Amino acid sequence: MVEYEACILGLNLAVDMNVEELLVIGDSDLLVHQVKGEWAMKNTKILPYLHHVQEMRKRFTKIEFWHIPRIQNEFADALVTQSSMIQHPDKIFIDPISLRIHNQSAYCAHVEVEIDGNPWFHDIKEYLAKEEYPEQANHTQKRTLWRLSNHFGESGGILYRRTPDQDY
Repeated sequence: MVEYEACILGLNLAVDMNVEELLVIGDSDLLVHQVKGEWAMKNTKILPYLHHVQEMRKRFTKIEFWHIPRIQNEFADALVTQSSMIQHPDKIFIDPISLRIHNQSAYCAHVEVEIDGNPWFHDIKEYLAKEEYPEQANHTQKRTLWRLSNHFGESGGILYRRTPDQDY
């Protein structure tokens, strides 16, 4: 969802600047392939984001989406996280963001409660704590949950995204 929010924010800026042709370069394989229609949408929570991006595409005479590997785009990934935490009510401009580079990774996310009453990471956190799948989960959902849980760790009740130098 964070990747989609950042994409939408960027598209809004381009529209505000009267850009007609746009090349969107992103490191989210999922977002790029879903927007291009190459991959199916499986997570219904992301569907409104995809529909909004598809509607915004119509505002450009030419728009292309390209994927680059995340390993080559760490700074952009940090900006995506920053942009998702900033509220922009009825503003047509964005205040400058001050950045400081730290020696250690720090993860923080402002996530609103979803339709089912739980944040997006609820099932991952529960799986890490209990090592049990949700009762209603089908095979594909269980496999996805297992795969996602490998990228996170819990410490002190807080869910963190793993990096190669961290162990939980």
